[in-house]
Amino acid sequence: MPQMPPAHPFDDDKLREECGVFGVVGVQDAANFVALGLHALQHRGQEAGGIVSHDPVEGFNSVRRFGYVRDNFTSQDVMATVPGPLAIGHVRYSTAGSKGQTAIRDVQPFFGEFAMGGAAIAHNGNITNANALRRELIERGSIFQSSSDSECIIHLMARSMGRSIPDRMEEALRKVEGAFSVVAMTRTKLIGVRDPLGVRPLVLGKIGDGYALSSETCALDIIGAEFIREIEPGEMVVINDKGVESHFPFRRQPSKFCIFEHVYFSRPDSILGGRSVYETREAIGRELAKENPVEADLVCPVPDSGTPAAIGYSLESGIPYAMGIIRNQYMGRTFIEPTEQIRNMGVRLKLNVNRALIEGKRVILVDDSVVRGTTSRKIKEMILDAGAKEVHFRIASPPTAWPCFYGVDTPDRDKLLAATMTEEQMAEHLAVDSLKFISLDGLYRAVGEASGRDKGCPQYCDACFSGEYPVTPSDMIERGFEMKAAAE
Repeated sequence: MPQMPPAHPFDDDKLREECGVFGVVGVQDAANFVALGLHALQHRGQEAGGIVSHDPVEGFNSVRRFGYVRDNFTSQDVMATVPGPLAIGHVRYSTAGSKGQTAIRDVQPFFGEFAMGGAAIAHNGNITNANALRRELIERGSIFQSSSDSECIIHLMARSMGRSIPDRMEEALRKVEGAFSVVAMTRTKLIGVRDPLGVRPLVLGKIGDGYALSSETCALDIIGAEFIREIEPGEMVVINDKGVESHFPFRRQPSKFCIFEHVYFSRPDSILGGRSVYETREAIGRELAKENPVEADLVCPVPDSGTPAAIGYSLESGIPYAMGIIRNQYMGRTFIEPTEQIRNMGVRLKLNVNRALIEGKRVILVDDSVVRGTTSRKIKEMILDAGAKEVHFRIASPPTAWPCFYGVDTPDRDKLLAATMTEEQMAEHLAVDSLKFISLDGLYRAVGEASGRDKGCPQYCDACFSGEYPVTPSDMIERGFEMKAAAE
């Protein structure tokens, strides 16, 4: 059985990106465009990918594979199995279901046959009442084929009495709690939906006479599509040969877009809320330098996600920027058997210190986050081994003290360093000369909210920092998770 790509030692201490979705309608060989779009979204999920297409003669076809897009969806023989002018796709990192297991049944998109024809669905996010929905559906006779929370949507659609597939999807999604950006397809329509809070991203593009839906604008760029706009929170778009039809099936609510998309998840060449992700991350670095200055000789990013913030910190502080750590871009899959000796090398397989720059210097390391702290300690040791005089960590997000339940794989709260330690205790634990995080107000200012975080109604979902969850994680509470008020 094909194996999923192994996690890199460096990446084990990062929050895992959720998933990526992409769809195209109205172009010849739509699946080829979907494969390109998924390649651009690979950072959102490296575990597996799938494509479903529809052809007027051959009907629905699908292909699902473990591993990277480049290894599975570039062969002409494979892509010939998914013909037609309409296709959707998904790249996956499991946040629910058989996490860490190689179950092909959990790979999206999911497909179902209904009275009015077939439909396929791909979902980015997490359904926080999936356990309750699954129990209810099974009691009423549903037979699940996967362990994914996303399959609940298909079963809810099957039980709906709606006259069309979009109507059935509306009814199904009204019963779903949590975060979702959905790309779906029928024989003739491409459908996109965002949850009422708009936690996860979804954008609309135009390509020739056709249209595309994507998790990020960078995937529109790769296929030469024009970015039109973001799908609004709570909006459903139905696209066919007549154009784009838009309506709002959910009660309007204040937006709670995931603020960590700005910090880490999205690619720096994407646009979020009309702002360049790269420029926002540079602004985060500038704000971080204003809040947490320190005397040093060099500002170095922890590659690659810390790079724009490190540039911003350097520009604001006047301290020279340097590539003090070099990332091996070609490591890919493990190239030799991971013996104990190799495992002990850990981060060194992925990163190497530029000794000539570091030796004798006071170094500021800028990273996007600290989760468990294990990788931060290893990087600090590498910098000291290279002869650095001092090591100061500056983190481009507030302390991650709460798990995410909206489509991001986060450790249990007791595994999060910031949940059990103060900033000073974390610095001592990591054995660094100083450790400072950007404040939550500072992060809001950097993403364009001049007054910082509105205490009455924050403009983003920042639950991983604040513990304030915009949607109650009912499944997790059922398992014993304590919300902030109860924990305090």
